[in-house]
Amino acid sequence: MSELRAAGPGPGMTPGGPGGLITTGPGGTCGPGPVTPLPSPGPSAGKGDAGGGTLGPGGPAPGGVTSTPGGSSSSASGSTSSTSGAAREGWLFKWTNYIKGYQRRWFVLSNGLLSYYRSKAEMRHTCRGTINLATANITVEDSCNFIISNGGAQTYHLKASSEVERQRWVTALELAKAKAVKMLAESDESGDEESVSQTDKTELQNTLRTLSSKVEDLSTCNDLIAKHGTALQRSLSELETLKLPAESNEKIKQINERATLFRITSNAMINACRDFLMLAQTHSKKWQKSLQYERDQRIRLEETLEQLAKQHNHLERAFRGATVLPANAPGNMDSSKDQCCSSKGDMSDEDDDNEFFDAPEIITMPESMGHKRTGSNISGASSDISLDEQYKHQGEDTKKEKRTRIPHKPNYSLNLWSIMKNCIGKELSKIPMPVNFNEPLSMLQRLTEDLEYHDLLDRAAKCENSLEQLCYVAAFTVSSYSTTVFRTSKPFNPLLGETFELDRLEENGYRSICEQVSHHPPAAAHHADSRHGWTLRQEIKITSKFRGKYLSIMPLGTIHCIFHATGNHYTWKKVTTTVHNIIVGKLWIDQSGEIEILNHKTNERCILKFVPYSYFSRDVARKVTGEVLDPSGKVHFMLLGTWDEKIDCFKVNPSLENGGDSRLRTHETEDSRVVLWKRNPLPKNAENMYYFSELALTLNAPESGTAPTDSRLRPDQRLMENGRWDEANAEKQRLEEKQRLSRKKREAEAMRATEDGKKCPIFQLDSLLRI
Repeated sequence: MSELRAAGPGPGMTPGGPGGLITTGPGGTCGPGPVTPLPSPGPSAGKGDAGGGTLGPGGPAPGGVTSTPGGSSSSASGSTSSTSGAAREGWLFKWTNYIKGYQRRWFVLSNGLLSYYRSKAEMRHTCRGTINLATANITVEDSCNFIISNGGAQTYHLKASSEVERQRWVTALELAKAKAVKMLAESDESGDEESVSQTDKTELQNTLRTLSSKVEDLSTCNDLIAKHGTALQRSLSELETLKLPAESNEKIKQINERATLFRITSNAMINACRDFLMLAQTHSKKWQKSLQYERDQRIRLEETLEQLAKQHNHLERAFRGATVLPANAPGNMDSSKDQCCSSKGDMSDEDDDNEFFDAPEIITMPESMGHKRTGSNISGASSDISLDEQYKHQGEDTKKEKRTRIPHKPNYSLNLWSIMKNCIGKELSKIPMPVNFNEPLSMLQRLTEDLEYHDLLDRAAKCENSLEQLCYVAAFTVSSYSTTVFRTSKPFNPLLGETFELDRLEENGYRSICEQVSHHPPAAAHHADSRHGWTLRQEIKITSKFRGKYLSIMPLGTIHCIFHATGNHYTWKKVTTTVHNIIVGKLWIDQSGEIEILNHKTNERCILKFVPYSYFSRDVARKVTGEVLDPSGKVHFMLLGTWDEKIDCFKVNPSLENGGDSRLRTHETEDSRVVLWKRNPLPKNAENMYYFSELALTLNAPESGTAPTDSRLRPDQRLMENGRWDEANAEKQRLEEKQRLSRKKREAEAMRATEDGKKCPIFQLDSLLRI
């Protein structure tokens, strides 16, 4: 049997560890280019230096030498590639501070992440830093230095040992970045995955790769044992049939060689099994320990946050008790009204009052004062069955009296964190929530609230100048957010097929209808017509994510507004709504983002910017700025105000339009200011009625003649409005479960119809009267 021998070290090199890795000695240097590791001899060779080349599982494969799956090449500077699944790893010098300067660190590039450690031994337990290359910039400074930055939060100033080494790193980083960007583009950001850090995922993937390589080693050893065992058995069988001594000596020598190979591969198998077992046990203990640590950390975090929330609420109560005016103090009624209607910096809190308010009597309407329907149809299409005919006896009703109050909100306390702690990163519409966090209106009714300032569209319809018309449309867009400033409760999620109709043709000249057309994802269609010459329609899908400290609500869909006289067709989208202080403190709402309102007929547009609130900004809270531009991009009007109070319009002087400071001075002059919109004051005692506006108070008022699917007929919503929250929670749970079962039934029937090659059946949705 031939022996395997490694070549000796070349000039200027010294042999490495037992694994046979060739590295530069203290006194020697490598020639140009990377040094290739030489294979180590026989099964008796040790494990070698980490990252060095070793013989495969203990012995030679037939016909040559095999290397471990983890084997890699090493350069003179100590960097390697393709080790344990890493794209590249090795030593680099990292700038730390002006005192210590550059310090030697071990860097690992893997799965689009660049991590570093103080030493290679630290890789198993302590990572000093990680930067995601998908959002990073790579800049080369000189022959050896380069910089990696992700925009300010993390910046690594690195130095390689040579220009060649720097170029290898930069090339590997650029390739990894391109791959990471591609993977990021293909990934779904709205998935409901568990919030596991990228570092933990990478470490887990590396562990699985290592274990997989060990399994492959075991498989290779098993094949070798089977092969050499078969050959040895065949030789022993042949030996029994031999009679001549000369032939026997030759066969005995051959048997000895094969027995030696079998013993070598058997020892390699034993060693590989031992390594695999030790590695599996080590990682199992490590992950069990990490899992227990995370469990303990989560429990401690929950306890800490709950205690902090209790302390915060206690301090708030103490502060309110020390500063609130006595009940009999003069002017107390006026001050309460001012608190409700003003105060830009105050944020609403649903549980501000610790008193329990008995629900007052509701102003009930006689049956004869029912819902009066008009003969017009919103869509303009004819219908075989007219609800107007069904309830035409109500057409003779007199003008309805609008209610001005609803039962006061009960002061029921509930630990919000106990419900929300398991919702981080998830779609909130899929999580059942008690009515304690709701307001007695559905999402369809909230959409209808956008028409509270319909007079802005009425005035826009009278404008002959399309740019002036665009200013009023922009003011209408901003006005739809004014009802959200104190409204921190969520509306009810509509059931599939639920509708809401608001007929205000007699009073205000418009009529509106909404329908829930999809349940998951939640989607609604809204259409409104006005006698004053405009049509508004929108399709809205709501997506929401709970991020721990805040809740983000992202409306998707486009809003269309068409003016009949001019044919001007405007479209825009809504901005993101953020609810802050979910865990600790007062809930408060902010709107942020940018809205572009486009006139498709003239290509004129308005850019509205909702400035996010910042503690460090000197700007007024809830600020909104806007510019009205013609098709060439020239600014004609400037808009300025807040989304919770008012919007002013300033005409830009054409002679000064090109100067930024001059334009600012022009639109700040009082003589050019026009108040487009100003918020209506809230009703008296609005803080006890969910901060509803005058329109909102009327939306859920019981009316006869409504469609069977109208939101006013929802039993859980009605129970909540009447203060019977326990019954409302039970009813809400029943409705959601019934809808869930109904959806599964429809899906099963549709699937059977598809498999049979038939048309999907038409389903009759349950009315809210029978549900």
